[in-house]
Amino acid sequence: MIYNTLTRRKESFQPLEDNLVKMYVCGVTVYDSTHIGHARTYISFDIIKRYLIYKGYKVIHVQNFTDVDDKIIRRASELNITPKELAERYIKDFMEVSEALNLIPADHYPRATEYIASMLEMIVKLLEKGYAYITETGVYFDVSKFKDYGKLSHYSIEQLQAGARVEVDPTKRNPLDFALWKFFKSEPKWESPWGEGRPGWHIECSTMALEQFNGTLDIHGGGSDLIFPHHENEIAQSEALMGKPFARFWMHTGLLTVKGERMGKSLGNFIPVREMLNKVGPNALRLMFIASHYRSPLDFDENVVKNALDNLKLIESSYAELNYFEQMEGANFVNEAKQLCKHVIEEFENAMDDDFKTPVALATFMKLVKEIHRYASEGKLNKENSKIFKDVFEKISYVFGLKFATLTDKERVMVEELIRRRNEYRRNRNFREADIIREKLREMNIELIDYPDKTIWYKRYVVQLDQI
Repeated sequence: MIYNTLTRRKESFQPLEDNLVKMYVCGVTVYDSTHIGHARTYISFDIIKRYLIYKGYKVIHVQNFTDVDDKIIRRASELNITPKELAERYIKDFMEVSEALNLIPADHYPRATEYIASMLEMIVKLLEKGYAYITETGVYFDVSKFKDYGKLSHYSIEQLQAGARVEVDPTKRNPLDFALWKFFKSEPKWESPWGEGRPGWHIECSTMALEQFNGTLDIHGGGSDLIFPHHENEIAQSEALMGKPFARFWMHTGLLTVKGERMGKSLGNFIPVREMLNKVGPNALRLMFIASHYRSPLDFDENVVKNALDNLKLIESSYAELNYFEQMEGANFVNEAKQLCKHVIEEFENAMDDDFKTPVALATFMKLVKEIHRYASEGKLNKENSKIFKDVFEKISYVFGLKFATLTDKERVMVEELIRRRNEYRRNRNFREADIIREKLREMNIELIDYPDKTIWYKRYVVQLDQI
């Protein structure tokens, strides 16, 4: 079941073509650093995509870059570079942080500037069908001609007019009419049948989505701030052209605030993803967002970070225990482990099948993690039941997009030698030298789990990105 913003209810999901899911997610406007609000949206859709793959679907995922926009032009002017140079800088930023966040890459990343000719063709057809008109400032879509306008935001044209914050343009027939093409003499600009200019924002996504998929999408997604006007206008122009639904399911992520306030540079609470990745790592960032349902608003504060880091420590240490005890002979408590894992998978899938309830799925996962710790502390983990636990652990970790560190053979030998020396110091009650080694290991991102007769260790998965 997936909640559909269009119908405001959960609906059973079945793609149009067998097991093939066509998913378009609105991408970033590349005029500044990728921030944690972006991360929330793209991690959410990454988890949705991963779960669909886990369930056996093939997902074709398209995510655009808006690389022509007034914000890009203004920022480029401030930095005394071209809009193209600015766009390239922040596309590179987005791709680097996406890789660091362990996002499965989209199948296609179309750029708006690559589709100008297709946008012009779409505008010509809308004019021919009577849905658009030309003024001295540009070409506009006439919302009064599209009878279903407002069906995504669930407001009538009159209600939208009353609450609209739109640029006043006396040449438009209706304040809600939106630009398909705006006339400009300044760069960047392109030739059109009506005069030099640039495309409107909304026509960009419609064109790219229709070019990529050539028909109705199964899922169209983005942040909830895009419902109106962006997605409402996409529906209007696309369905006016197609004569059939543009997308079957509309999915939107909740707004992210910082200590109760909307994030913005002017408020001094703008948090780039790079900063958070370097501070807490990708797994903790993912766990922050997983702990909240994707549609719910999320307020980002110290408690959210602390809870994610606490959960991550338990998750990483339990995985280390599985890896260690998987090498130990034994076949006890196997049926007990099988029953527990069967129950965990059922709970996990039930939660995810119900509109991707990641908070419930995470609680189920943490139940498994704590049971692994209990088995380890009670001496019940062994080769056979560790494999059973590990299979379920890794399936859920895949869906959540968690990534665990690997070591080279050279690193492993060095760590083992340091731990051997530390344990020797501990046996001789030289705790000062033992603590010095532990701190050295921490600097190497190595964490230790001490048992009376052994030490289990693991490397935390961290990333370190240069500032852009």
